[in-house]
Amino acid sequence: MAFSTSGNGSTNPQINVTPLIDVLLVLIIVFMVVVSMSQEKGLVADVPQQTQNSDETAHTNQTIVIQIVWKADNQPPALKINEQDIAWDELPEHLQKIFLQRSDRVAFVKGDDEVDFQYVADVIDIARNSGVDRVGLIGKQQ
Repeated sequence: MAFSTSGNGSTNPQINVTPLIDVLLVLIIVFMVVVSMSQEKGLVADVPQQTQNSDETAHTNQTIVIQIVWKADNQPPALKINEQDIAWDELPEHLQKIFLQRSDRVAFVKGDDEVDFQYVADVIDIARNSGVDRVGLIGKQQ
């Protein structure tokens, strides 16, 4: 409380809010620490499940890699699915046939360094329209 030394005779009590601001700042810091500790960090990873060792399951669980191979300057690049040559107009039908029996609908796209990104985007679009749920990109391996 503050006292007045003037001759008025009446004193008005005043609250000092400085300690209350200190308490408020401590509470804000505590809440920030609690919130930052409660959030999960990292990426979600799909862990492969162990399967039976039959030829049929090995064939259906093979990773699908669509490779875009650069041929020449004035020609569109060639396509390969797991090292098998595929024409551009056959790609949607071939992907639909592959993913008809698969439970995991994941494909990877790998392009040569010289390939324009437009061709990669076209392959991703065709794959998504053919029933592929997730499309991953494979970069240059060293």
